[in-house]
Amino acid sequence: METAFRELLVDKKLIGPGEIRRQIEVLDSRTPALGAKVVARAWVDPSFRARLLANGRIACEELGISFYDDTELIVLENTEKVHNLIVCTLCSCYPRAVLGLPPDWYKAKPYRARAVKEPRAVLAEFGTVIPDDVEIRVSDSTAVVRYLVLPQRPAGAEDYTEEQLAALVTRDAMIGVIPVTLNAGSQP
Repeated sequence: METAFRELLVDKKLIGPGEIRRQIEVLDSRTPALGAKVVARAWVDPSFRARLLANGRIACEELGISFYDDTELIVLENTEKVHNLIVCTLCSCYPRAVLGLPPDWYKAKPYRARAVKEPRAVLAEFGTVIPDDVEIRVSDSTAVVRYLVLPQRPAGAEDYTEEQLAALVTRDAMIGVIPVTLNAGSQP
């Protein structure tokens, strides 16, 4: 069925023969390293941070990160008093342009339901205990709006270079389920 549909689109000249392949290559090139680069730049460049929080998509485009759809990217900053958690309650809307494919657990119904109803419990299951005096804000992605968390810069990383900082930032930190730590690294 997919082959017949693709051939029909090519026959009607709605897409070129290589366009689907190119789009798959674009999707495959997206990894959490792109988002980590964005976060690290925001940590070292206050003017970039301000632009990122004002319009995430435009700021990402400054770093050469292209968007292949019309979605808006809203960047939410974690602070001493606010912790942001991202979910898509209806399906699995996710900032693929800066994070790549979502993890399986992000798409699972239990995460999608529980993140809204009991975010502290869900975060605790990831090993993230949020103090009671810190507000947890759960943001629900949609077909046209995606969210990215700007995590807090970890203490002890004041002298790190932008590249060293980017190496600390994980996909899960940019979804809001874990903080960035000096022991962070690549995701499984």
